[in-house]
Amino acid sequence: MTGFVPLIEVTRGGQPECQHWGAVAVADRNGRVLARVGDPYTVTFTRSTIKAFQALPFMQAGGAAALDWGQGELALLCASHNGEPMHVVQAERMLASVDKDYRALQCGCHRPLFAELGIFPMPDGFVPDERHNNCSGKHAGFVAHCVLQGLALEGHLDPVHPLQTAIRDQVAQAVGLAPAQLIIGIDGCSAPNYAMPLANLARGYARLAGGAPDTDLHESLVALADAMVARPELGSGTGRHDLDFMRIGQGDWVSKTGADGVQVVGSRSRGEAFALKIMDGNMVAQVAAAVEVMEQLGWLDTRQREALAPRRSRSIVNAKGLQVGERQAVFRMERNGG
Repeated sequence: MTGFVPLIEVTRGGQPECQHWGAVAVADRNGRVLARVGDPYTVTFTRSTIKAFQALPFMQAGGAAALDWGQGELALLCASHNGEPMHVVQAERMLASVDKDYRALQCGCHRPLFAELGIFPMPDGFVPDERHNNCSGKHAGFVAHCVLQGLALEGHLDPVHPLQTAIRDQVAQAVGLAPAQLIIGIDGCSAPNYAMPLANLARGYARLAGGAPDTDLHESLVALADAMVARPELGSGTGRHDLDFMRIGQGDWVSKTGADGVQVVGSRSRGEAFALKIMDGNMVAQVAAAVEVMEQLGWLDTRQREALAPRRSRSIVNAKGLQVGERQAVFRMERNGG
């Protein structure tokens, strides 16, 4: 596990029982690494954290203005949502704006996150479809861009399709890499996804959160970040930590989770962001580590610290309600290389 160090430790009876290893990079929009835990240049797949960057070809081509999409639509473009009715209705509106329906989506369907995460039970007789996929907003954006630009919908998730080559170019631009430096893989929703150093992912989020006036992406990034912060319930959903983070951040934090232990949070006022990866993909450890990073960076005031205390998940309670263990952060941020 080169580059990873222990981030979160679980104890039972005072005895260490589990460790969750990972790495953290903190960067500004110029790419300067401000702080780190482990190797800030550890390469990891970004998963859903790059959804805002995958929307850039659509935004840069004027798609949002052409379709009169507001912050609700833009928030869903960047979302890993629960598949709640508010998310499904928004996805339907996005598709209808280009005279399409859910059958144009190529993301497949899965058990919606509201059920998968135990937030709400599945209604009797409920049958999910592509609209309930947590990535349906991103994919509705793909469809809309293809329709507006006259690109073939067939095969639009193929890495060599003009949509995906444009996405690769603009993801690379956003994070400060050349397209050839991105390692390609296929995400759970069947779209191409990219691996990159954590420091570059953090740089991208520092630009998303604080703007990128040195690039032609500035207006698009600001519009997407504004939407994510204004409509966090669409970007995630009931009970989700990204919703908590952005509400508790009071407009300053732009937060996005990714599958298998990836988390990125940018501070708009500071123009900096952190990206972290939990090697074993444990989401409880991922969220607890993210809160600890914000604590160590000095981002939290007393009210925010109290509001985020449940997200640290410090007490481990069994089915009978007994506290049987503890979960603690075991890392210290290293600043500016020392």
